[in-house]
Amino acid sequence: MMKIELLYLTYVTVFTAILWVPYVLDRVIIRGLLSAVGYPVDPKPQSDWSRRLMKAHANAVENLLVFATLVLVANAQGLTNTNTAIACMAYFFARIIHALAYTFAIPWIRTLAFIAGFAAQLTIAGQLLLS
Repeated sequence: MMKIELLYLTYVTVFTAILWVPYVLDRVIIRGLLSAVGYPVDPKPQSDWSRRLMKAHANAVENLLVFATLVLVANAQGLTNTNTAIACMAYFFARIIHALAYTFAIPWIRTLAFIAGFAAQLTIAGQLLLS
């Protein structure tokens, strides 16, 4: 059976991997298929929500590197426990909330979700550094 930390790392990775789908579909709808897959000279701008989702996706990719490294090191060192499991679950849900709040322009929720994800990363880092 997979450890909770690795399971939620997998969930976060899959979620991050599929975040591009809605904004690419928006691109196809706005610009048309040929323009979306090509290199148009003067492309029509994408929807506001789609541009925000692209930024949320970039942020998710940047933070995945930190989260994955912490989870994998904790797992390799045998330093997983209830705190790291809860932190991984919290990180996953924080990233979903962050992406939705960013996409739908909900500033306070976006910021709080980001902070929650960062706190989850700090929890795992604390397990590593204080052991």
